[in-house]
Amino acid sequence: MLTTSQLHIDGRHHTLLPATTVEAGKAEVLLIQADGQERRTALALALTGRMRPSSGSVALGHDGAMSALRKRSAIVDSPDVNAPEHHLTVRSLVSEDLALVPLAFRDRTRPTAWLVKHGFRDILDQWVHALDPGRLLHLQLELTLANQYVDVVVVDSPDRHTADPSAWLPLLEQAAAGQLGRDPDSPADTPPRPLIVVGVVGRLPDGWTGPTALAGNATATPSATQDDGETQSSGVAPQEPQELQDDDPLEATSENRIHGEGGQR
Repeated sequence: MLTTSQLHIDGRHHTLLPATTVEAGKAEVLLIQADGQERRTALALALTGRMRPSSGSVALGHDGAMSALRKRSAIVDSPDVNAPEHHLTVRSLVSEDLALVPLAFRDRTRPTAWLVKHGFRDILDQWVHALDPGRLLHLQLELTLANQYVDVVVVDSPDRHTADPSAWLPLLEQAAAGQLGRDPDSPADTPPRPLIVVGVVGRLPDGWTGPTALAGNATATPSATQDDGETQSSGVAPQEPQELQDDDPLEATSENRIHGEGGQR
């Protein structure tokens, strides 16, 4: 279970994320609606241990250590963080990402073989910017799950590419159910790998009946006036602005494009 309690992030000039409390379980997709790209990205970074909150907490199971969360989580397609650069070819993107997976496996240095094996032969020589949004997200999820340490996947604003949720929502559901990230060479009786999957979106899809949450859902109620005319505290203390900590870097570079610790997306 991935949980947050009163997770709050202050920016330099304004609140990046109002207090938010959510729970996300394995084998399910949680959609969190958040207004504005800056807020969505801050939430996605915090949920994967890549941005330290100003207050509140985020934990994976009973472990609240940021390093453990980073190792076991992945942020996917986050603008200005690790979204694929449009000038890359598909083969170059895959080569970069596989090289940063913190595990040794046969196709680590063979991007063409990996693409063919995972069903992407048709896009071998295409440019990233030419891909259909759903196809690109599928590729990114498969690359993310090349890291077998990943238990949590947070997709940042998948709905920014298209108004059609059928381009991305089924992929999130397949990832949660353990239907993605499977090695085609593994035995047929290999058990699925269910995941905790969170989509941070600008708008909840019509007809979605799965778990949902709203960024800022734990914000305290407005201050009440006491009998003596003084203002009663709402219980949320003002915080100093905090940004990405020096010990939690995730810059928008190809080295950090990937999943989990060790440079993984």
